[in-house]
Amino acid sequence: MRICVAQSKPIKEDIVANIEQHKKFIHLAIDSKADVIVFPELSITGYEPTLARGLAMDASDTRLDSLQQIADLHAIIIGAGIPMKCGDGINITMVLFHPNAQRQTYSKKYLHADEEPFFVSGENNATCIRGSNVELAICYEISVPAHSANAGKNGGKIYLASAAKSAKGVKAAHQTLSGIAAKYGMTVLMANSVGPSDDFVGAGGSAIWDKKGKLVSQLGSDCEGLLIVDTETLEVDVKEFY
Repeated sequence: MRICVAQSKPIKEDIVANIEQHKKFIHLAIDSKADVIVFPELSITGYEPTLARGLAMDASDTRLDSLQQIADLHAIIIGAGIPMKCGDGINITMVLFHPNAQRQTYSKKYLHADEEPFFVSGENNATCIRGSNVELAICYEISVPAHSANAGKNGGKIYLASAAKSAKGVKAAHQTLSGIAAKYGMTVLMANSVGPSDDFVGAGGSAIWDKKGKLVSQLGSDCEGLLIVDTETLEVDVKEFY
């Protein structure tokens, strides 16, 4: 399997522009023969908790149809982040577009205390990418030992995290994710954003670790880009855009 993590710079509140941005990244991933591409946390709107109520949408929102069409046409799985409406509030959600299949959602279960005024814990219809051993995580969840332990218990071979982190957060996440890789013998990937988000600046550093916790490759702190890894050989294609 060839998995791509995208390091994007969301445009605050501009759903249409962000979808167009996603499509450009996805086509680059397709050109590199990626089977899966995952974007940073809340990538479709930008990580903006205080604005989430006004930006909240459904996974079936027609504005997302063009991503489903690309998934269908090119047989690629796409994971993009939205603030998703739910019965009792708003979830931080990754919508999974599988080729010619119903959309799945993975919603963040473990919230940071700063997120609790704006979001509610998610009830998932997916914890992994369908038909694979790729377990999913969203940002703060990587800091909750029970989350990665459950991924290992589920037989996960790959731990794929979507994030929106500052420079300080990236440094801590790299240490944590390296430890998860080594402890559970999983290949670990992180997709982080760059640029202004909420009250911090996304600091990139999207990265890949092997099953022993060794850093395989990472992107810079001030660029957009893609990391595409062959999960069997750990050969990586790196694309950075300034």
